[in-house]
Amino acid sequence: MQSNGLRVAREDGETVRRALVEAELLRADLGILREGEFLVLPIRLIPADRALPGELVQRDFEVVPSAAPSDYRDRIEGDRTWRERLPRSFDVVGDIVLIRLPDEFEPRQREIGEALLDFVPSARIVGRDRGVHGAERRRQIERIAGSGGWRTRHRENGLELEVDVERAYFSPRLAREHARVAEEVGRAEVVYDLCCGVGPFAVTIARDGRATRVVAVDSNPAAIELLRATLKRYPFRERVEPVEGALEEFRPPPGSADRAILNLPLEGIKYASSVARLVAPRGHLHYYEIAPRSEFDRRAETIMDTLGEGSWRAVDRHVVHPYAPTADLVAFEFERRDG
Repeated sequence: MQSNGLRVAREDGETVRRALVEAELLRADLGILREGEFLVLPIRLIPADRALPGELVQRDFEVVPSAAPSDYRDRIEGDRTWRERLPRSFDVVGDIVLIRLPDEFEPRQREIGEALLDFVPSARIVGRDRGVHGAERRRQIERIAGSGGWRTRHRENGLELEVDVERAYFSPRLAREHARVAEEVGRAEVVYDLCCGVGPFAVTIARDGRATRVVAVDSNPAAIELLRATLKRYPFRERVEPVEGALEEFRPPPGSADRAILNLPLEGIKYASSVARLVAPRGHLHYYEIAPRSEFDRRAETIMDTLGEGSWRAVDRHVVHPYAPTADLVAFEFERRDG
């Protein structure tokens, strides 16, 4: 059947598909087309004033049954009550799908993986995510479907990042946060991206071109290697200085940063005061942590008490995304007022 379609890169397919579903623009009665390194998603008429995340085209699509699954869980046979206990959400990093599975689902994890592999258009491999561990924040992953390794290229905010989900920390759930912080950076700022992982904050800030220097620090050599591989592809690479080393060993002069980012959600509070000393008067500190929902309203004041010298005020606090039934990943922004 002839229809409007949106042609996007395969690695962007799942992100765009979800956005179209939320906007009620994706046609569920037609199948997605694969054209080499691209996907064409069947869409309804899009208003003329709406920005398109791809190329608008006309294609002949295959009509699919009206009962076609709109949820990966519908592709799994068995008791509906059992299927509804499966996690609804999962992460897509490039052509890799990651899902957290409770132990009760282990006997059928391969079937679950195959369902996800079939459901996510761009998927090459599906991994069971067993969480981030150790000082280098490496993710423990078990392959449950598909083939190949854990290295991929992930697209977000118009950038292509080199990622290895097993060797270095990266979360696709922070894409909006990476863009939001980058938009706040002022002209000629010096920015420290601490515990940077593969460097999405640093790369996004450097791309936007207002900062004169972005220092990206991580103790994991694999993370710094991946950051350097990303930077090689971009003309703004000279604005980023990758530094391999522990946060405790990073000792630039006090007050030498206009902006510092500390994204170490489970242990960042241990380093908050030492990082705060690096921020110049009228500079900003972006701080992330996992916080119980019951403490969110008063947490900013507690953190400021740990920042040590200087006068600080909270200029922003918000939930980035849910983390557990009673806790969220939260973002705080503090401004140094003295000096």
